Amino acid sequence: MNTLDQRTALEQAARKRIKDSHALDGDVDRLARFYREWASSYELDVGRDEYCGPAIVAELAGTVQTAYLANKRAAIAILDAGCGTGLVGVELERLGFRLIDGIDLSEEMAEQARKTRAYRHVRGDVDLNGPLSGYSTASYDITVCCGVFTLGHIRPDALRELARVTRPNGFIIASTRKSYAETTSFGDEVRRLQDTGVLVTAQCLNDGKYIAEEGAHYWVFQVTDKANAPMKEQQ
Repeated sequence: MNTLDQRTALEQAARKRIKDSHALDGDVDRLARFYREWASSYELDVGRDEYCGPAIVAELAGTVQTAYLANKRAAIAILDAGCGTGLVGVELERLGFRLIDGIDLSEEMAEQARKTRAYRHVRGDVDLNGPLSGYSTASYDITVCCGVFTLGHIRPDALRELARVTRPNGFIIASTRKSYAETTSFGDEVRRLQDTGVLVTAQCLNDGKYIAEEGAHYWVFQVTDKANAPMKEQQ
């Protein structure tokens, strides 16, 4: 097999693993097992598929900080929800952010993120489909979530809990792979949270670059005071 054939075979294998991850139906045990085995080669695989989502999400965080937040980047508290191996954290650190916490379902992926030294704290075994019980209300200036709102991973209603841990007038920056946005109720969830006054869509970049075979939508939400109120007050 020549070099070109080898590269093609590696790219095809990487895309198969990425596609396989979308067929896990949000099952926590299956996802944990899948990423346990994938953690060591994850970055090579997504790199072969030209994954640029982390850089775009980090740049949006930088823009939001410059345009809207009073504190300098080194004093902005950020939660990287679904941090994986730390690709977003590395980009955020490059832009001058220093107070970055990461959470992920996979302890093995979280361990890779710790090795980047971009984070002040990383916690594994965190299911983003459930309550973030270890995280206080209104803890972060910015919450980022890249590559997580994708098929087979988390439900659209996980957005509500990301809003809870974000401070009033803070921001959530999230990517939704195009196929996810088109086949789930994510848009309906956004409208519901807007109608109940939990968040406001500040910007949505439709069908931006994401990975070689598919684009993504990039959302910037501003969180309101209602995001931190008890649920009964929002009804």
